[in-house]
Amino acid sequence: MTKTITLPSASDFHLHLRQGDMMRMVAPKVAEGGVSLAYIMPNLQPPVTKTEQALAYKAELEALAPDVTFYMTLYLSPDLTVDEVRKASAAGIAGVKSYPRGVTTNSDGGIENYEIYYPVFQAMEEEGMVLNLHGEIPSDFDNDVCVMNAEEKFLPQLEKIHRAFPKLKIVLEHATTAAAVDIVKRLGDTVACSITVHHLQLVVDDWAGQAHHFCKPVAKYPHDRQALREVVASGHPRFFLGTDSAPHPSHTKETGACAHAGVFTTPLVLPYLAMIFESIGCLDKLENFACHYGRNFYGLKQKEGYQDRTVTLVKEENIVVPANYQISAAKPDLGKVVPFLANKDIGWKISNNFC
Repeated sequence: MTKTITLPSASDFHLHLRQGDMMRMVAPKVAEGGVSLAYIMPNLQPPVTKTEQALAYKAELEALAPDVTFYMTLYLSPDLTVDEVRKASAAGIAGVKSYPRGVTTNSDGGIENYEIYYPVFQAMEEEGMVLNLHGEIPSDFDNDVCVMNAEEKFLPQLEKIHRAFPKLKIVLEHATTAAAVDIVKRLGDTVACSITVHHLQLVVDDWAGQAHHFCKPVAKYPHDRQALREVVASGHPRFFLGTDSAPHPSHTKETGACAHAGVFTTPLVLPYLAMIFESIGCLDKLENFACHYGRNFYGLKQKEGYQDRTVTLVKEENIVVPANYQISAAKPDLGKVVPFLANKDIGWKISNNFC
């Protein structure tokens, strides 16, 4: 007998949609993956540091993907002032994203000292905006810091900010470690955590030598993946979907130099999740994780007419992930993007979308 599940359309609380031709390819695929609400990262070139930039970017995305409700963020930098925070809040900008300097794509203007931003955090707390933290510190070989422990080394900073601003909503983004799970659970109702598709599936052996599984933060040890799986299987309401889907042309991943960090999951978000949640025995927890918990924490809604749209997934054999997605048919030299689990049978597909 055919197995089907019907869910509300999903919400992705951490998404990279890029610029230019890449944006024009990727943005329409948000809805294809069963997602109707997307929280957009600001690490463009140049980064989105002003309200006007965020609103202009939002308008571009809405023209490309009219079925999706977009919420925008600003990039935490010295350019961000208290006045700009209040202006952004009044314009509907939902949050501010912090990147430690140099740890991921387009983070060269990232943070080295958080205390200088305390006036900004206070204004965000007063305005009800969310602080989104990329939870790593830069590698420092003299102090034994590298990609495998950079997240755990960051966690005291998360607690410090929370203690200074206990009413400020904070999201530890794309958690990868058991230590991150533990501290988010301990810190209480104003601290939450996004979890990606790929970190529920991968461990360190899966990306070492496999460029299309390489992301920042990197997937960690089996016990860390198990902690992520256990917290989503438990149905904890402060752990929710944020895919961190981040497309790169394949030639920038398959390079003899440093591969760009990012895993591309946007076109197949709900099928991937159905596969993973079924494999770990908690398919009944998928709806809250992907559809409700994030919206509840942020207090955000879909635009009029989309609140009750549903997505139906069907389990079938031979549901194979495409080998790649061409960035632009008119500009083939731009290359292609290889999706997560390319050429693999994931066993689930969307049969009815936004019904």
